[in-house]
Amino acid sequence: MIKRDIGKEILQGIAEIKDFKADKKALKTTELAAPSPPKVIRSKLQLSQSAFAGLMGVSIRTLQDWEQGRRAPQGPAIALLRIAEQQPDVFAKLH
Repeated sequence: MIKRDIGKEILQGIAEIKDFKADKKALKTTELAAPSPPKVIRSKLQLSQSAFAGLMGVSIRTLQDWEQGRRAPQGPAIALLRIAEQQPDVFAKLH
């Protein structure tokens, strides 16, 4: 395990912000791609609607609404879907 110097990291971050505000430096940004549709992710994980809804922390009805296009996942649900898609072993360990 690598030992971190949080104080040093904070000071570096503050210096980056100051440089950005003085137009000396561009901030690093990362755009996250939208996850695949919930039904595709659930199929890849080979989980039932009930099991997948339980792991996502939503009702079966909410999952069905997502899968049928009546509603779209929001906020933390999108983050969980991204994890389920990109790190399926995490969800496999939980199930």
